Amino acid sequence: MDINIKAIHFDITEKLNSFINKKIDKLVRRNPAINTVEISLKVVKPETALNKQATVCVLVPQDKLVADKTADTFEEAIDLAIEALDKQLEKYKDK
Repeated sequence: MDINIKAIHFDITEKLNSFINKKIDKLVRRNPAINTVEISLKVVKPETALNKQATVCVLVPQDKLVADKTADTFEEAIDLAIEALDKQLEKYKDK
C-alpha cells in the first residue's frame, strides 16, 4: 500500500505527516481493499479563514474515491475528508 503526500507551496511538518499517516492507517485497517492513497494539501488565499484544503484520493480495485475538504487547519480538513471517504468506502463494499 502506497501513501503519497504532496504539500503545494509549503513544507509539511513532521507532526502533520505523522497525523496523516495515523489517520490513513486506521482507514486501511477498516478497508483492506485500498491499494494507494494520494493526499494533496494546499493553502487557498492565505488571508481568509477556512484556507487549508485537503484532497484525499483512494484507489481501490476498479474504482477511485475522492474527497476534497477545506477547513481552518489541515488536521481538520484531513479528518473531514477521511470521514467522507469512510462513507464512500461503505457504499463501495455494498456493491
